[in-house]
Amino acid sequence: MLKTKLGNDLLRNKWLYIMILPVIIYYIMFHYVPMYGAIIAFKQYIPAKGILGSDWVGFKHFEDFFSSIYFFRVIKNTISLSFFNLLFGFPAPILLALLLNELKSPLFRRITQTITYMPHFITLVVVAGIIRYFTLSDGLINDVIALFGGTRTSFLQQPESFRPIYIISEIWQQIGWGTIIYLAAISGIDQQQYEAAKIDGANKLQQIRHITLPGILPTVMIMLILSLGNIMNVGFEKIILLYSASIYETADVISTFVYRKGILEFNYGYSAAVGLFNSVINFGILLLANYFSKRTSKNSLW
Repeated sequence: MLKTKLGNDLLRNKWLYIMILPVIIYYIMFHYVPMYGAIIAFKQYIPAKGILGSDWVGFKHFEDFFSSIYFFRVIKNTISLSFFNLLFGFPAPILLALLLNELKSPLFRRITQTITYMPHFITLVVVAGIIRYFTLSDGLINDVIALFGGTRTSFLQQPESFRPIYIISEIWQQIGWGTIIYLAAISGIDQQQYEAAKIDGANKLQQIRHITLPGILPTVMIMLILSLGNIMNVGFEKIILLYSASIYETADVISTFVYRKGILEFNYGYSAAVGLFNSVINFGILLLANYFSKRTSKNSLW
């Protein structure tokens, strides 16, 4: 019965399946086949011997990581950066979308949207260069500080300054791009609800609270679940371009730790174990976030 239904569906929608075939092949080749290499996390991997020829070491790499002096540092830094990025960065595009939706001039709205989402398309190398230039002891930010009688300092050499710099730059880069999704969700709300609210005497804030926010809640929850599922994946490229040994105390995260161990120190098995641990934690958080979202708001990925 099932085979018959599947066969009929394939025949009826064959062109749709042909269209999606390249996507399926892509995910199989670049997302599922490479998962075979995860077994080097349980081996003392030596490239000359290959994956199958390398000796099994079981959970040795995991035990070494858990007992490492760097374990709590990279976990704390990863969670801290992700938490503050989620706390300040996640609501930012929602607020901007709500503000843009209230603008009366279409031209001004388009100009504002263009200006805010342009940083998303700037390559990270350029972004990191801008941040480094602005935060130098003789950079623009220090020029402003000195103008008001402050003391010049090289911010990227101060561990306590890294997190604010990273979070602010992330918001600057992503706030405009994120508004596209929420503006699309707002545009899908029935405009008759706003007309009815106006007749009932509701002001703008009341309309946003009782119509706009509930209308975009499913989108917000889906985006929140996806964000929580990546909470352990802090922006590796930007951190690599910005950090130095002097700020490892606050800037060293799991992804940069994996990079140093695997690429710089050639300890492939150990770095694979750390990366696998990170992926498992992310997957667990994603499942929990999806479960609680489904229980509380009836919105979920599956």
